[in-house]
Amino acid sequence: MDKSLAPRAARWVAANPIWGFVVIIFVFFSLSADHFFDLGNFENILVQTSTIGLIALGMTLVMINGNIDLSVGAVVALAASLAVDIQSWGMFAAWGDWAIVPAVTAALAAGALLGALNGVIVWKTGVDAFIVTLGAMLGIRGLVFIYTGEQSFYAMNFLYSDFGASAIGPLPTLAALFIVFAVITHVVLSRTVHGRNTYAVGGNREAAVNAGIRVGPHMVVNFVIVGFFAALAGVALSTQMGASTPNLGREYELWTITAVVLGGVKLAGGAGSIVGTIGGVLAIGILRNGMNLMQVPAFFVLVILGVILIAVLFLDKQLNRRGAEEIRA
Repeated sequence: MDKSLAPRAARWVAANPIWGFVVIIFVFFSLSADHFFDLGNFENILVQTSTIGLIALGMTLVMINGNIDLSVGAVVALAASLAVDIQSWGMFAAWGDWAIVPAVTAALAAGALLGALNGVIVWKTGVDAFIVTLGAMLGIRGLVFIYTGEQSFYAMNFLYSDFGASAIGPLPTLAALFIVFAVITHVVLSRTVHGRNTYAVGGNREAAVNAGIRVGPHMVVNFVIVGFFAALAGVALSTQMGASTPNLGREYELWTITAVVLGGVKLAGGAGSIVGTIGGVLAIGILRNGMNLMQVPAFFVLVILGVILIAVLFLDKQLNRRGAEEIRA
């Protein structure tokens, strides 16, 4: 065995402690919950976490930048409504299954454009992203209710509505979609100039400006990415349900931020990884699934996750304070 593997593994675990928690809860539910080890249950976990996971990929970039996006849940609802409704427009009546293409394209474009709008407002006004995207969350959700007339839309195209239940070999299609984009996002964050700039801007924005990084346009790009992923999650969710509702995606921003923070991304920015975020997403998925199999009321999951999140943030703050004291010393 290569002796260098042990220290590498130790460094990896130290950098991604969330995976230790994933292993612990996986073992716990394997021993405690009936049918947890069923293949079908693992597929359910992958499918259920794929939508939150997609949004979390984009949120990771935005939060490493030192920003946040609270509008992603509303974008999920808008994209799902557009993707389902546009297929039924009269202008596409003769398109058959091809009507899916303009519908999905419009949904993804709407998410990206709304992300760009959030980014430009944050950049040009200097208003905190929390406030800007909180306003966007309320405004976009209102637009969804106006657009839908407070009604649900149902997908009449079976090719579309069956996509969410399809599989590529043994792997659910939605899970495969998440894995593909997770790999792409990981490469972008860890191997490209844009990824290095993301850490630089989040770590010290003034230093990033002095280094010649165009901070404003850079942040806009990351807001576009998270908007695109939120829209993609909305489309994926609507294929799984075969429908869209104006309330779709409620609290998704909270689940997503929780997963990203559990994965090691600092609220102040400058640190985090896609590997950690995937661990955070899986931790939430396994916890919700396992407690559901044990017939634990759903609100207990919220209590437990809330306690865990506060504990993680407290520990992070303590470590940061200790590090700052060591630097001053």
